[in-house]
Amino acid sequence: MSTEINIPSLNSLEFIPYIDENGDLPEQYQGKIGVYAIFDQNKTLQFIGYSRDVFLSLRQHLVRQSHYCYWVKVETIERPSRTILEQIEQAWIAENGSVPMGNGENKQKWISPIDAKALITPEEQANYDNPVNDEMTKMKIIKNVARRVEADILKQLEARGLQMQVRFNPKLKEEGLLDLKS
Repeated sequence: MSTEINIPSLNSLEFIPYIDENGDLPEQYQGKIGVYAIFDQNKTLQFIGYSRDVFLSLRQHLVRQSHYCYWVKVETIERPSRTILEQIEQAWIAENGSVPMGNGENKQKWISPIDAKALITPEEQANYDNPVNDEMTKMKIIKNVARRVEADILKQLEARGLQMQVRFNPKLKEEGLLDLKS
């Protein structure tokens, strides 16, 4: 059995708008296994990833890094194979000539929930640090920080014309984290 695969060059694939004229993500990738490359407004490569559901991954990346998600190129495969997906990913990174920012030092921002605590304002921090606050009050402050960050993200996505419903996992907000509800 051979694991020889035909890897399409990244340049040979067509650019697909991340958000189409109807305000939708590329739904043809719902439930599809594949490798995807995400580009900014200037069509500069920002991140390469692979997934068992390309559509869901694209949703997560849009919420986490919306200012870098304007164009996408996708190669799907029929059966799950981490080896094949990694080969395509590595080939595209090599073709690019350098590791995209999202695959290097900024990878956590692309693949992990948003840490709203990192975006706490000085006023919110002072309120949080108040010695009279108990754990419940501190949790409420962090949850409100997460809600503020969530509102900012939703406003950015609305400005981009996104029509799709975006719902964050409410349980994670208590920890100051934002991630889409599955």
